Amino acid sequence: MKFFLSKLTHLIVVFFGISVLTFLLIRALPGDPALALAAQSGAADPQLIAEIRSDLGLDLPLWQQYATWMLNILQGNFGESYRNNQPVVTGILNSLPVTAHLVFMAQVVSLAIAVPVALYVVPRRDGWLDRTVAVIVFALQAIPNYVLAMVGISIFAVALGWLPAVGYTPLSQGVWDSTASLILPTIAVSGLLVAVYIRVLRESTIETLRMDYILVGRSLGYSRRQLLWNFALKPSLPPLVTVVGLHVGVLLGGAVVVEVISGLPGIGTLLLNAINNRDYTTVQALVLLFAVVFVVVNFITDLIHMAIDPRVRETS
Repeated sequence: MKFFLSKLTHLIVVFFGISVLTFLLIRALPGDPALALAAQSGAADPQLIAEIRSDLGLDLPLWQQYATWMLNILQGNFGESYRNNQPVVTGILNSLPVTAHLVFMAQVVSLAIAVPVALYVVPRRDGWLDRTVAVIVFALQAIPNYVLAMVGISIFAVALGWLPAVGYTPLSQGVWDSTASLILPTIAVSGLLVAVYIRVLRESTIETLRMDYILVGRSLGYSRRQLLWNFALKPSLPPLVTVVGLHVGVLLGGAVVVEVISGLPGIGTLLLNAINNRDYTTVQALVLLFAVVFVVVNFITDLIHMAIDPRVRETS
């Protein structure tokens, strides 16, 4: 309980710290958002600019702007998009299922590939298979996700016609059709994750197999398979769990790029459109959302790490 309360307190402090940084960084951007919005409307007269500044609360003192924004956020009110005159939360809720579906598929596919491969090559380390996997891992780490996305579209959508090139089919229209529309984006996003997860789990498992209790088990006649799956796997998982949590930011960033290339109506596309349209309120809400998701996922990662490795509780 002490560990949980400590992490929860840390989460709350970090949340408010992130909110302050998000608020200040958005306002530190060059240019006047009110002037930009008025110019896009084609009537950048002083009266319209003053009205926009008043609507956005930019005419208030900085501390009052933050307090008002933060109180609204805590009540679930992210403000109103000045471009389409609808609540920002509506746009987020419409786009979030697409990004959540893509992120979920990418994590499942990455772990489903990385864990068996890493555990298979560990007993065969330094052999031809291990070296081949190392080359593939290096290549996946070097290839940007947008390159994988474009290559996948060119081969599997354009040349072979097996999968849709762009667009998203909602889950309500069928699980398979929806999943099929995300296969190519998932492959593009998962490339780097698969490489990192294989490398981390392989190194962690090799280190675990060098521990004294594994040597004792070997002397007692346990097979290599029993030692790996029954005694070495669980102690080897904490580094992988930590890396999975830390790569949430990488996954979200990759999803933003791939969503735009694949024409997915997710959070990434919403953010790009908001930036292009100078939608000040939406950009601010999405930046805060990305940061909070990253922090919350890492909080959950700490709890999972604690459940897997009780030593974490003892040292906290």
